[in-house]
Amino acid sequence: MFDRLRPGECRVALLAGGRSGEREISLASGEGAKQALEQAGFLVTMLDPANRDDLRTLIDGGFDVAFLCTHGRGGEDGALQGFLETIQLPYTGSPVRASALAMHKGEAKHVYRRAGVPTPESLTLAQGGDWALDDVIAQVGDHCAVKAITEGSTLGLFIVEGRDSLAQALVDVFDYDDQALVERFVSGPEYTVPVIGTGDAARALPIIEIIPKNDHYDFESKYAPGGSQHICPARLDEAMTEKVQELAVRAHNALGCAGVSRTDFIIDADGQPWVLETNTLPGMTGTSLLPDSAKAAGIPFPELCTLFIADALERASQ
Repeated sequence: MFDRLRPGECRVALLAGGRSGEREISLASGEGAKQALEQAGFLVTMLDPANRDDLRTLIDGGFDVAFLCTHGRGGEDGALQGFLETIQLPYTGSPVRASALAMHKGEAKHVYRRAGVPTPESLTLAQGGDWALDDVIAQVGDHCAVKAITEGSTLGLFIVEGRDSLAQALVDVFDYDDQALVERFVSGPEYTVPVIGTGDAARALPIIEIIPKNDHYDFESKYAPGGSQHICPARLDEAMTEKVQELAVRAHNALGCAGVSRTDFIIDADGQPWVLETNTLPGMTGTSLLPDSAKAAGIPFPELCTLFIADALERASQ
């Protein structure tokens, strides 16, 4: 499909923006991808799904494919993907079900466990639900990560230790969502592994080791210039590299991801890798991890974006 693709004849609707808390990051991703796609020769129109006129243009504009740079709720959780299915426009990234599963941290955990992917013990709590703080501590401890169930970019993330801190986090997290994931804290260096391709063709790119400026890989560490150091390939031996990459591909396929994903890991002091979550539409900004890993694999950014479009069109033709 890559050989038959003619970028100069392919009209791309690049979708970025939306209404989630990650809107500004999405717009930055869109600008980065737009430059890469234009360098590759594609005819690119950037559209914002939060704008009704842009949605009308998306339907009536005669586009060949949608390139998704949307992050967060409404853009990464299957809602936009379902709309594109309805108007029969091929799109990059994962289909509806995989997008919804990966975005919901609690559901993703169930998928990981069924697939034999190690992930820290956790439980899902509903706002106003029938749960007690003592029961939460008994199951996952009082040193844990509290996460809004469907937010990304570390929005609604609280790393806490101690009963009082946990109790406050379980108040604050519901400002972001009506459900929360409470996950046993795992200490260790952080890594992320992009996977590209679909099904049997899925393959892991080089692992990135993340050294955040702050104690944890928070919003500032992700997006502020100099907020974190990325080492790629990661400083892991061959056996561990193969193990972590295999787990990333297994997580990608278990969720049903397509085209691209990026799975985050922590490796503990005993050398056990733990999967934290999988992102189905990784960032495309100047500080983003996916382009860094692709570059280390010898894949320039324009070629990477072309691969995603080729994958989308091939899946649509089946």
